[in-house]
Amino acid sequence: MSVSAEIQWSLLPPLSMALPQVAVAGIMEPAYDVAGDSLDYALNDEVLHIAVIDAMGHGLNAAVLATVAIGAYRHARRANVGLAELYEFMDTAINDQFSPDQFVTAQMVRLDIGSGSLEWVNAGHPAPLLIRGNQVIEVLEGASTLPVGFGGAAPQINARQLVRHDRVLFYTDGLVEEHETGGEQFGEERLINSIEHVGPMTRSVQQMVRSLSHTLMRQRKGTTTDDATLFLVEWRGGTADHLAEVNL
Repeated sequence: MSVSAEIQWSLLPPLSMALPQVAVAGIMEPAYDVAGDSLDYALNDEVLHIAVIDAMGHGLNAAVLATVAIGAYRHARRANVGLAELYEFMDTAINDQFSPDQFVTAQMVRLDIGSGSLEWVNAGHPAPLLIRGNQVIEVLEGASTLPVGFGGAAPQINARQLVRHDRVLFYTDGLVEEHETGGEQFGEERLINSIEHVGPMTRSVQQMVRSLSHTLMRQRKGTTTDDATLFLVEWRGGTADHLAEVNL
């Protein structure tokens, strides 16, 4: 692994978790040279907290920037603040420590696993995709917010009510902006087609996210000039009164 990848992998939680009420699974590529991408999640009572980030640049500097972003996110999350305050805390931490031209794109998410109420702040990422019955039924566009670290932006909070067994895919732009020299970008449409092709052949979120990653890598001919992250959430409903099964 590169030094930046060593740093990033040391930050990560287990890449999948399954409960009767909710399941999550993530994957990052290229595994041995990832730099700016990172993710985090935690279940506190009935609230699932999620963050997917992409620090600008490549190499060690991007890894350091991502480390500060994830550290600030975890600190604010553990203080049990709302999404607006969480974004503001991360924004201040990055703005205070780095130059104005360094920033982090991010999505910060809260899912009530009892009710299926989903809230998120999208700070410069592609819109998440809502999957129902193996079909992408909606691109969750919503309001956007400036990337973390620009300083002083007012975060815009989006909300959506999920139906049981809905899945939501969060991803970074390295996935859809990849292209060969002089060629067109991979694009959202091809990503959606891949999701709908892989979905019927997989059962768990872990299987789906792995199969999707392999399928996308083949379709992109193994090209990874930028980090790419997938994070898939399935809401099953119920209350958080069972022990989690954490898959390492």
